[in-house]
Amino acid sequence: MLVLASASPRRRELLAQAGYTFEVRPADLPEDPRPGEEPVAYVVRLAREKAEAIYRALAGQESGAKLIDGRGLAVLGADTTVVVDGEILGKPQNAADAARMLRMLSGRTHRVITGVALATAEGTEVAAEVTAVRFVGLADEEIAAYVATGEPMDKAGAYAIQGRAARWIPRIEGCYFNVVGLPLALVTAMLEGHKQRT
Repeated sequence: MLVLASASPRRRELLAQAGYTFEVRPADLPEDPRPGEEPVAYVVRLAREKAEAIYRALAGQESGAKLIDGRGLAVLGADTTVVVDGEILGKPQNAADAARMLRMLSGRTHRVITGVALATAEGTEVAAEVTAVRFVGLADEEIAAYVATGEPMDKAGAYAIQGRAARWIPRIEGCYFNVVGLPLALVTAMLEGHKQRT
């Protein structure tokens, strides 16, 4: 049984789009970076914590008529962040914070990093994907109009590449799905590797 330890509708859509059957059990954990924590270490740690928390909660529980003993249970955790000038940009706290982030991204290239963790009876495997994203220059009016749509408010870095912000992104280097929130090729490699080992 595959379980997605995320409340993100985008991750759910991507995993379904790739043909996987899964359940959703969001992990509710604090997502603040630790002092001095590097961005890759940060997202990998959060992905691991989410996957392991849900794995522990489900392993040994009854599922219908049968007991889940951990074997056959695989929990996928993920966390995505945007990094510019070494600063981790999570989800904006409010409209002013979203506008601040978009001004930082304007006319520049930033990195989108997703940490992925797969918790199974054999242990937890972790990996990370990094994509470079280029933004065109944005006028303050464009930023204000975009923030007013509400789209940036639940997105790391205050934008959705699959949404209205697509018109400002002339190029990326790396996995597009990583920027949406789940690097599907990496996830598939991890799930296939697990299947071959069991």
